Amino acid sequence: MHQPIDRRSFLLGAAALGSLALARSRFAHAKLAPATLAAMRDSKLVYVSPLKADGAESRCHGEVWYFVDGADVVLATAHDGWKARALARGRDRTRLWFGDLGRYRGDKTLLAGAPTVDARASLDKAPVVFERLLAAFALRYPDEWDKWEPRFRASQKSGERVVIRYRPAP
Repeated sequence: MHQPIDRRSFLLGAAALGSLALARSRFAHAKLAPATLAAMRDSKLVYVSPLKADGAESRCHGEVWYFVDGADVVLATAHDGWKARALARGRDRTRLWFGDLGRYRGDKTLLAGAPTVDARASLDKAPVVFERLLAAFALRYPDEWDKWEPRFRASQKSGERVVIRYRPAP
């Protein structure tokens, strides 16, 4: 016998299906390698490093939760964290690596061989994007989401958290 589906489960499923459909249509235009697209879709973590003016990676690297919105990678971070500060300083060029490679502790060999994308960063202030991020995180990180959802909502509402969109560079 089938159990009726509650409203929250229905909305989470609809958001996931909508994101998947959008991702399929936009991935075709991203011109990324199939292995990179698979890693973007399947990995639990993205590793992020802003790029300096000369194209070199900054010393800041970090692994974070994310979701794929079309061909873009979207994450939420502290408004005063290094990812947001780099963007505020005009460092919108970024390098992303995909995989669950463990905690980054300054060893660049950790990222060697991981699928990589160079991207342009921008703040995304659209409330609908934040809601899609929450829905995607609920599906992608179910074991930890009950603890983290209230924190994400509160820090977004207070302005302590911002959403950054990384669009793959041509």
